[in-house]
Amino acid sequence: MKVFLQSPLAAIAAALVAGAVTVAGFAPLAVFPLPFLTLAGLLLVWLRAAAQAAFWAGFAFGVGLFGVGASWVYVSLHDFGMMAAPLAAIGTLAYCAILSLYPAAAGWFLARLVRAPLTAVLIAFPAAWTLFEWLRGWVFTGVPWLALGYSQVDSPLAGFAPVIGVYGVSFVVATGSLKDRLAGGVALVFAFGLGHLLKQIEWTSLQGAPLKVALLQGNIPQDLKFQADRYAMTLSIYKRLIEASKGRLIVLPETAIPRFLDAVDPSYLKDIERTAVARRADVLIGVPIRDAEGRYFNSVVSVGASPSQRYDKSHLVPFGEFVPPGFGWIVKTFAIPLSDFSLGPEHPRPLALAGQLVAANICWEDAFGEEIIRQLPEATLLVNVSNVAWFGDSLAPAQHLQISRMRALETGRTMLRATNTGMTAIIDPRGRVVARLPQFSEGVLEGEVQGYSGATPYVNLGNT
Repeated sequence: MKVFLQSPLAAIAAALVAGAVTVAGFAPLAVFPLPFLTLAGLLLVWLRAAAQAAFWAGFAFGVGLFGVGASWVYVSLHDFGMMAAPLAAIGTLAYCAILSLYPAAAGWFLARLVRAPLTAVLIAFPAAWTLFEWLRGWVFTGVPWLALGYSQVDSPLAGFAPVIGVYGVSFVVATGSLKDRLAGGVALVFAFGLGHLLKQIEWTSLQGAPLKVALLQGNIPQDLKFQADRYAMTLSIYKRLIEASKGRLIVLPETAIPRFLDAVDPSYLKDIERTAVARRADVLIGVPIRDAEGRYFNSVVSVGASPSQRYDKSHLVPFGEFVPPGFGWIVKTFAIPLSDFSLGPEHPRPLALAGQLVAANICWEDAFGEEIIRQLPEATLLVNVSNVAWFGDSLAPAQHLQISRMRALETGRTMLRATNTGMTAIIDPRGRVVARLPQFSEGVLEGEVQGYSGATPYVNLGNT
C-alpha cells in the first residue's frame, strides 16, 4: 500500500475513492464507522505528500465526497429547474469543485506546517480538518452539508453534540482517524467512552404540559406545485388535512400555499382560522409574503387561537432564493420561481403558539447550528418546514433529516419537521426519530411532544 501511494496519480485516485465511500457514513446508509477509516486513508496520503500533492489529494477526496453526496444538485437543476442537461452537469461539477477546495486547503495546510513529530500531527490534523469544515459552513453564506459530525448521530460520539456541536464532533472523528494505531486507537476508545457518558446527561428539562401536534405532508409534485391550474387542488388538500388533524399545533410545509399571502382568498384563511379556534389550536402555514415595497419573503404565518405571528427566512439559498451580484445571467438558464427573496430579521423571536415558544426555521436553515440557537434558550420547541421535493428521490431528504437530528441533539429540544414530500418526522431531544411519514405519500403525522427549557453548553457557546 505504501509503495502504491507513492505514485501521485495513485494517491489521488485513492483519495477520490475514499471521499466517495465516505458518503455511506451519512444517511440513508449511515454506516458511522466508515468516516474514521476513509479519513485515516486520506491522512496516510497527506503525510507522504508535499504541499501541492496534498492539496490535490484533498481536492480529490472532496470531489468524491461531494460528487456522490451532493449529486442531488443535478436533480434540482435539471429535473425541476429545467436546465439543459450539459449545463446542469457543469453547474453540479462546479459546485462540487468549489466545496472540494476546503479539504484541499486542509491538506495543503497540514503538509506545509507538519513535518514528523507525532504530537504535532495529533493536534494539527483534526484542527486543520475542523477549521476548513467550519469555514465551509459560513464563507459566501456557507454550505455545511456533509460535515463529518453529522455521520455520528447514531454513534456514541453523539454525546458530544450538546457540548461542542457538529464541528466539535467532526474534530473528534478526525482525532479518532489518526494514522498511528496506538494514538488513534486510544483516542477512539477514550472518545467513545466519554461520548457514552455524556449521552447520560439531561442537559434540558421539561417545560409545560405534553402537546399534541400534527405535521402535514401534502405530497404536491414539484413540477406541478406552482402551476396555476393546480392551485385550487393544493388548497383543497391542505384544508382537508387540517380538518382531519387533532393536534393543538398543526404545521404545514414550506410554501404549502404556493401564492403570495395577499393574493390568497381571505375566506380560505378565515375557514382555517375558525377550525383552529374551535379546537383551541394554532396552524403554522408556509407561504411567501409580499410587502408594500415589493419585497418578498419566504415565511411561515400562524392562524388560530393565539394572535397571528410570522417568521421570515433569514438564511437564503444562493441562486434558489437570491441571486448573488453579477450572476443574474445564470438564473435565466433554469426555471425556479420566486428566486429573489429578501432577508428576514437577523435576530428572530420565537413564536408563542399552543402554549410553547416555537423556534421556526425554513428549509436548509436548520443546517446552520449557530443560527438555530439564536432563538434559544427562550424557545422550547424547534419547528422546521421544508420542501425537499426539489431534490426528488435522491440522498438529500435523508441527509436533511440527519441534519435536523443533530440540531435536536445540540439544543436539547424536540424538533418537528413538516415537509411537502418527505421526510416529515418528530425528533426527540436525543436526536431519535420518534415517528415519520413515508416519502412521497400524503398524510398527517400526529404525536405528543414535550417542550424543553434550559441551555446545553453548545447553546451557550455556539461555535466559539
